[in-house]
Amino acid sequence: MLGFFKKNKEKNTSELMTTVKDQKGSKARFHKLKVIDVRSETEECVSVSFEVPDGDMFCFVPGQYLTIKKTINGEELRRSYSLCSSPLDGELRIAIKRVPEGRFSTWATTVLRVGDILDVMPPTGSFTLEVDTETTEDFVGFAAGSGITPVLSMIKTVLKSSLTSKFILFYGNKKTNSIIFKRELEDLKDTYIGRLEVHHVLSREDQGNDLLFGRIDAGRSKSLIEKLPSSIKPKGYFLCGPEEMIHSVSDSLKDSGAEARRIHFELFSTNQVAVKTKEKKGAKGPSSSVTVILDDEKTHFEQGPTAFVLDAALDAGADIPYACKGAVCCTCRAKVLEGTVEMSMNYALTEEEVDDGYVLTCQSMPRSPNVVISFDD
Repeated sequence: MLGFFKKNKEKNTSELMTTVKDQKGSKARFHKLKVIDVRSETEECVSVSFEVPDGDMFCFVPGQYLTIKKTINGEELRRSYSLCSSPLDGELRIAIKRVPEGRFSTWATTVLRVGDILDVMPPTGSFTLEVDTETTEDFVGFAAGSGITPVLSMIKTVLKSSLTSKFILFYGNKKTNSIIFKRELEDLKDTYIGRLEVHHVLSREDQGNDLLFGRIDAGRSKSLIEKLPSSIKPKGYFLCGPEEMIHSVSDSLKDSGAEARRIHFELFSTNQVAVKTKEKKGAKGPSSSVTVILDDEKTHFEQGPTAFVLDAALDAGADIPYACKGAVCCTCRAKVLEGTVEMSMNYALTEEEVDDGYVLTCQSMPRSPNVVISFDD
């Protein structure tokens, strides 16, 4: 067995496994965690492992992420990064890829060191895969760039939890040397022979196969799906990457006959300009009386119809949890108990969550005289 599997050999490998149901009611609060490992994955990406605190606060479900807070050059920054480790590893490890002009990612990939202390929220997120260890289940994943991070956690958990389940991955990158976790994926294939397929799709490197040369766009995703073995009956499809790829693959899957309820996705970024434009064009009207509930404490304030609840609550002094403010993460998720709000954008909540009254407060504007929103539900 290869090195990265040996690392946690003597640990209780089930200590970080939990379920979405068991996470209900957990509080989104920052905790100080020590960095115990910083590992270079590519020239632009590092993976970072944290010391696991006592208790079950940091147990997680494959696919979830950590929100990190750090003050850099006098500015408080918050970023969310998916866990690439499996909860069966007994490890909290995330991947951080440097992006152009990325203040946090640049600092993390060049300055962050072992022994540093960071403010970290417990794992959260609705892009999850819960494995049934009693049955054989097949899964298909589409990822691009750093979108591999949560999918890798899922892959490792599926392979380790079951003796027969399989995972097929289509993974898009520019070139071979930009493939994050390339060696780890190869090691997994060698360890779990016949149960993991990995197909690299490269946009700037010809592998001698037209199907695998280019981006995972509408045409290519359709062709890749058509190549899936007829013996595979996927329990779920897991998509993670840029918005354009998500829409292309999702549409192709539906066209191929896949049920919408089996298609799960998470965006790593979206069009921030569209979010700001929607905010400015909010409906005209009188102010609303808004109450937010957090840890059984109520904060009351007045706000206009074009302001987002999260921003207004922060201005009123409420310590509301948040990260991206762009409708991508779920950190600011809360439930509307009274009144109505309008969400400008939503890339994180499922239809079921919306039907149950949950909203992203970073994108929610009041649409009734009185609104009560709880972060405790």
